[in-house]
Amino acid sequence: MQILRRPSALFLLPLLASACLPARADLALATSRNCMACHAMDRKVVGPSYKAVAEKYAGQNVTDKLASKIVKGGAGVWGPVPMPANAQVSEAESKRLAAWILGLK
Repeated sequence: MQILRRPSALFLLPLLASACLPARADLALATSRNCMACHAMDRKVVGPSYKAVAEKYAGQNVTDKLASKIVKGGAGVWGPVPMPANAQVSEAESKRLAAWILGLK
């Protein structure tokens, strides 16, 4: 009976793996939409790191604002280099990317 009280590692492994899938999927989306040419997870490339964006906007409800900037571009928030528009990114994809970025720790 004691065995039934403790969750098995084999039971928890698929659960933990599935929790990582959305993060991997959105990293794949960022890569496929060429976001990684200017951004990285934890270091500045041309634009800020994704973690720096998440830190700057922590606790704020800015998913739609960030999603809009992903599609339309922007300037002045992170320095003199403007972020170009990304017309190849759909509205749904931009919201998914924004939510993923803002959820990084």
